[in-house]
Formats: sequence, C-alpha cells, structure tokens
Amino acid sequence: MPRTRTPRQWRGPLAAALAVGLATTACSGAGGGSSGDGEGKTITVLMVGNPQMEDLAKVTADTFTKDTGITVRFTILPENELRDKVTQDVATQGGQYDVATIGAYEAPIWAENGWLHELSTYADADTGYDKGDLIAPVVASLSGSDDKLYAAPFYGESSFLMYNKELFAAKGLTMPERPTWPQVAQFAAQLDDKQAGVAGICLRGLPGWGELFAPLTTVVNTFGGTWFEQDWTPKVNAPEFTEATTFYVDLVRKHGQPGAPQAGFTECLNTFGQGKAAMWYDATSAAGTLEDPDSSTVAGKVGYAYAPVHRTDSSGWLWTWALAMPKTTKNADAAWTFISWATGKEYEKLIGSSLGWSRVPAGKRQSTYQLPEYRQSAQPFADLTLKSIQEADPVNPGVQPRPALGVQFVGIPEFADLGTKVSQEVSAAIAGQVTVDRALANGQRLAEDVASKHR
Repeated sequence: MPRTRTPRQWRGPLAAALAVGLATTACSGAGGGSSGDGEGKTITVLMVGNPQMEDLAKVTADTFTKDTGITVRFTILPENELRDKVTQDVATQGGQYDVATIGAYEAPIWAENGWLHELSTYADADTGYDKGDLIAPVVASLSGSDDKLYAAPFYGESSFLMYNKELFAAKGLTMPERPTWPQVAQFAAQLDDKQAGVAGICLRGLPGWGELFAPLTTVVNTFGGTWFEQDWTPKVNAPEFTEATTFYVDLVRKHGQPGAPQAGFTECLNTFGQGKAAMWYDATSAAGTLEDPDSSTVAGKVGYAYAPVHRTDSSGWLWTWALAMPKTTKNADAAWTFISWATGKEYEKLIGSSLGWSRVPAGKRQSTYQLPEYRQSAQPFADLTLKSIQEADPVNPGVQPRPALGVQFVGIPEFADLGTKVSQEVSAAIAGQVTVDRALANGQRLAEDVASKHR
C-alpha cells in the first residue's frame, strides 16, 4: 500500500464526559450563514464529549437556531465511542450525520478516500469566516493532498505539563519552564501522598490510540523511539520504545492515580481538577476547564510548563478537534452554516461573554490571542498553548525520519487499529497483568503486519 499522500504545508517543518445522547435544538447567529434562511431545517451533529463541545450544545438553541431557524440534534459520546461511531458511519457511507467531530488523524486520510466534503470553497465564499485567521499548523493538519480544508477546527491543542502550585510550594519545589521526564518522575515521587489521597501525577492508562497512546507516543518520541523507521521497519519492541514505555508504566504504577488503567482524558481532568494529583501531562485544551472555578477546585492554583523532554528539544503533540461534513449529507448548506458559526470568531466571543473567557475553544485562530478579555482570563496558559502548537512538528517529531506524518499518531489508516490493540497490551501492563516486554513483543508482531502492506 503506498504511503498516504500529505498536504504540501507539512512537507517541511511547521514554525487532539460520560456517554450521553443529547438531542437539542440549535442556536445563534455569530459569524457565518444568513439569518433565517434555514427555517424549518434540521441537521444532526455527532460530537466528542469534551467540555468545549458540551458548551456548544448548551448555547446552540438560544443563539444559532434562534437566528437561522436551523434545528441541531446532537449526539455526544466519550472519545473512544465517538471514534468508533463516526468511523463506522462515515466509512460505510451511512449518512446518519450531517456534521461530525473528527481530528487531525482522520481528516487527510478520509479526504483521500473521498468521504468528506471539502470546506475551502465554503470558507472562501463566506465573507464573515476569515479563513486566513486560522492557525497555519492546525489548517495543515486538516487539509488533503490538494491543500483544501476538509474539516474546520473547533479548537486546537498541543500538550503540556500542568501542576498544582500550592503542592509544589509546600514541598519547596520549583517546576522548570521546560522540564525533563526524569525531573517529572522525581517530582512525582516527592509529591505522592497516598495517605492524603493525592497522586504524584495523573497519566492516561485507558486503552485507545487516542487515549493512552496520545501522551505515551510523545514520550516514545522524546526517548528516541518510533513506531516505524522511514523504510517501515517496525520498532515497537526496540530498546528506545521499551525504555519509554517502561518509564511511563513504572511512573503511573508507582506514583499515578488510582484506577489508572481505566483513566482517560476526562478521568484525569476530574482527578487533577479536584486537587487529587500534583501533576498532569495532557492536552493544552484542559487548561480552560481547570481555570473555571465552577468546575475546578484548583482554579488559580495551576502552573503550566512545556511538554517534558528527554532526548529531543520539544515533545508536545499537535491535535485539533474539528467539524467535518460527510459526503453523504443532504443538508450541506445548513451544515456549513452551523460549522461556520461554531468555528468562527464571534462564537468565541459568545462563549467568553456567556460562560466565561477561560472556556473559549481556543488554539485555532490568531485573533483569539488578541482579545483582551481572553488574554486576561487565559494569561497563565494562553501564550504557552500557542507556542506549543507552533513548536509541534508532525514531520520530524523524534530523532529519526518517519514514513508518515504525526506526532502522537502515525498518519496511516491502519494506525487506529494498531495503536488501540497495542494500547490494550500496555494498559494491561499498567494493571500489572503482563510485563512491558510481553506487551511490546505482541505489539511488534501487529506492527509487522501493518508494515508489510506499506513496504
């Protein structure tokens, strides 16, 4: 199978809740789509159950639907369930949804397969959208080999280290701006207080290529490992991959949160947000929720540092949750009206003024970082988030050339299955059911099968 084609923007260095089915009517009028021209139309939207998407569902009826007449019916699912659902529907041309949440992994591949509407034509014709305001690396991650946009970013993110400043101060510890993983491990040991119910660090252990392996692959990268070498030689059980995985598993087993094998982004957000962990390495998009006093007990107490490194200068991932339009939709114009509104400049102002500026779905537009209200509210993390996104390099995320794009994933169709299966093995190692060596030996065999299709 040939190497997946990639957008030209990425061919040189560049300077991702509980399950709930929610039906609601849509809302509002900011940025994109003319008022009232969708009267009587209904569109279906499938979204991941992250806080920013739940905010979108809350405000839609009273704003977007009120202004456009377009009713929106949402289905909101946890990340792993969302991935299964959206892949099944879009890949089989099921046609159940007019708009679906996808990410930087799916967009180029699905565009190549002809499963998505290209959105550049809509965005260029929409005078209120300002496509040029979108952050370049995020746009590149959602573009096809024709350089057209196939999903509009709802928010963009990299990864960084979040830490509880009060707990650090109590121990007389100082977090460097750019910590190393050995330093993080030392901090975790010093701050781990099982008697008080506070873990030294929270790390994802929930199986899933986009759950456990999102942070873990960045650790692999900076430890010098890779899933595949440039000639597609699998390296899943190589010394560097093994060293990184062993480090991660040992760290979370010794000083991580209880129930780590079942903990994904949402669980770690809750754990750290309730003061039950001293550190958390994860998505930059978590910061807005952590700084919201209505949902976090650590608001105002969190420090932020660049993603930890070991053998590389940086290691943060690059991801965006974006809104795509499956080719099967029969409501393309209404779907774009919704996408344009939800990913436009005015939507961010709506969220800031109605729900709180820290909850703005940022990381996708340059103009967001010029808003005085947002800069004041997001001062602890805004610049670090933007710099982390700009530093992320999907072409060269580690120490060796790669055969496909991606920082925390390998940009090939088979990776979703491969990464998930290997993550199940590693999660079992975190649970103490298997050794890391055995987990990665099984992973190497799976990677060999994938590599044979690309050589």
